[in-house]
Amino acid sequence: MREKHVLVVDDDASIRDLVGDYLSDHAFRVSRAADGSAMERTLSRVSPDVILLDLQLGNEDGLDLLRTVASRADTPVIIITGNRRDEADRVVGLELGADDYITKPFGLRELLARVRAVLRRAEAGNAAARRRADRSVYRFAGWELSMRARRLKAPGGQEVKLTAAEFNLLSAFLRAPRTVLSREQLLNASRVHDDEVYDRCIDVLILRLRRKLEPDPSQPTLIMTERGMGYVLAANVEVI
Repeated sequence: MREKHVLVVDDDASIRDLVGDYLSDHAFRVSRAADGSAMERTLSRVSPDVILLDLQLGNEDGLDLLRTVASRADTPVIIITGNRRDEADRVVGLELGADDYITKPFGLRELLARVRAVLRRAEAGNAAARRRADRSVYRFAGWELSMRARRLKAPGGQEVKLTAAEFNLLSAFLRAPRTVLSREQLLNASRVHDDEVYDRCIDVLILRLRRKLEPDPSQPTLIMTERGMGYVLAANVEVI
C-alpha cells in the first residue's frame, strides 16, 4: 500500500519537527511548511493525503489558507487551533471544509488517531466515488470512454486501444477536467502495479496518450502542460 503523505503547516519549528518526526516514525511521509508561501510551493509539487494546518500563522490568516486549499483540491484538512476557547475559528474552519480540528496543546497519540480517522473517511468516500465512476461513460471533445467496458471511441466511432496505464491516466483526467493534476497525482493514478510506472514515465505516458487523442501531438489542444505544475485536460466532460 502506498505510503500516506501528510503536510504539516505551522510557523513553530518545534511543532513542525515534533509532529513531523512522530508521524514519520509511524510510517507516514511528511512535508513541512512554515507559512502560506511554503505551503503553496509544496502543493505545486506534491499532492498530500491530508494537511495539518495551524490557523495561527504569524501575520497570516489560517482561514484564508484553508479557503485556498478547499478551492483547489479535495485534500482532507485537520485544523490546529491554539486555544480551546477559539470556538468561532473552529466553527468557521469546519464550515469552510475542514474535516476535523485539534487544539494545542495536544497529545501526539490523539493527533495520530485523528489523522488515521480522517484518512479512513476519505478512503471510504473515494471508494464510493470510484464505484459510481466505474459505471460511468465519459464524453469529451467528441470522444467517449466507457469505464465498465474500458473502451475508448474516437469521434468517428472507431475504437482506440489503451494500455492499462493509459486508461488509468485518461480516467484521472476525466474525473477532474480543467483541473491541474500534479505529476505525483498522475503517477499514483497511472500505477497498475507498484513498480509499473516511474516518475519520468509520466511524460512518456502523456505523449502516448496525446498521440492517440490529438490531431497533432506536438501542438496539443486536449492535454495541456502547465509548466512547473503538471498537466490539465482542457475540455468539458459529460458523464452519462
